[in-house]
Amino acid sequence: MHSHSLEPWSHGHVFLGDRHDRHARRTWAVVALTAVTMVVEIAGGTWFGSMALVADGWHMSTHAAALGIAAMAYRFARRHAEDPRFSFGTGKFGDLAAFASAIILGLIALLIGAESLDRLLHPAPIGFGQAIPIAVLGLAVNLASVWLLHDDHGPHGHAHGGHGGHGHGGHDTNFRAAYIHVLADALTSVLAIAALLGGLYLGLPWLDPAMGVVGTVVILAWSWSLLRTAGLVLLDARPSPAATAEIRARLETDGDRVSDLHLWQVGPGHRAAVIALVSDHPQPPAHYKARLAGLRGLSHVTIEVQPCPEHTERA
Repeated sequence: MHSHSLEPWSHGHVFLGDRHDRHARRTWAVVALTAVTMVVEIAGGTWFGSMALVADGWHMSTHAAALGIAAMAYRFARRHAEDPRFSFGTGKFGDLAAFASAIILGLIALLIGAESLDRLLHPAPIGFGQAIPIAVLGLAVNLASVWLLHDDHGPHGHAHGGHGGHGHGGHDTNFRAAYIHVLADALTSVLAIAALLGGLYLGLPWLDPAMGVVGTVVILAWSWSLLRTAGLVLLDARPSPAATAEIRARLETDGDRVSDLHLWQVGPGHRAAVIALVSDHPQPPAHYKARLAGLRGLSHVTIEVQPCPEHTERA
């Protein structure tokens, strides 16, 4: 066989989401916005002696770190997309970053919860006049970040070019993680503003720590959902029963039977499949691949065909 004869059968392993670069740019923009706000808040808080301002600044720094992880994952995945060391490409870097982000988000929630419970048990004086403008500034930055990172998480969130997916198959988990971070930050700002206004005008200082507890519960729930989604992808869980059933339905015709089927996600909107078939009349793998043509998100298929032993009854 000549060295150039493998060309028609070789293929690439770049399984990045088709909005990869757009998501990367927007994530970097939010990292910059969050970092600048964080520096302003910490510097301003130190200058004016406002503990609330310094605390919010450090809180922002943890989100900036998580968003930084997301942004670096995009850069790394793009830079090493063609690296042969990664058997199935770098499409899962986003899920690894999202998993780390989810852990950071959970820790942030627990810290807010611990601080809130401490404040409920040991009330401390709150400088409402100082704290309200800070919370409003924080909310404005968070809403700008939410707008930058909002990416069709609704019904039309499928990718273009036939690489969408069922369930979370077509979604970019890394981008969702960044989105949830800024959403969590926006939620804490809204709760803080509501609590501070209640404290200032209704004389209910306990509202501030109580809202902190509410925020903790909501953010922990988001964190768990993100951890689960990213974790399942990292552990090569089957993306969806419907996709598996569809592959079986297309292949199990004319007495052919699927004896082994592995389906897993290798990147946003990209899936790989390894399939073993038993057939009375074995055909070349290309024949079976043609039956799977047009299945959305199926980007890498390996098929093995075994002849059916003579004595086996036909199915």
